[in-house]
Amino acid sequence: MAEDVKQKLASYRQSIDNIDAALVHMLAERFRCTKEVGLLKAQYDLPPADPAREEYQIERLRRLAKDAHLDPDFAEKFLNFVIKEVIRHHEAIAAEHGGMKQPA
Repeated sequence: MAEDVKQKLASYRQSIDNIDAALVHMLAERFRCTKEVGLLKAQYDLPPADPAREEYQIERLRRLAKDAHLDPDFAEKFLNFVIKEVIRHHEAIAAEHGGMKQPA
């Protein structure tokens, strides 16, 4: 393999590694926010899932993906995976903090 090909490959891989790190940090921040949502839902005895919000988010992400030239089906699958995990966290938070309902 020519040296210039090795350098290009290394450069692309470094970019991919940087993007992966950024994605992990962005997901961590997203889950910090959704944890707060889960605590608020538990506090006010709201259901862990919000189908209307989920549908809106899926439609929104599909549009964003299309605009970014990313496969909207892939984006939807990814968001569905994230939503499923968020709901699982919200259910756990509700189980842990059940009965925290604030007085009116």
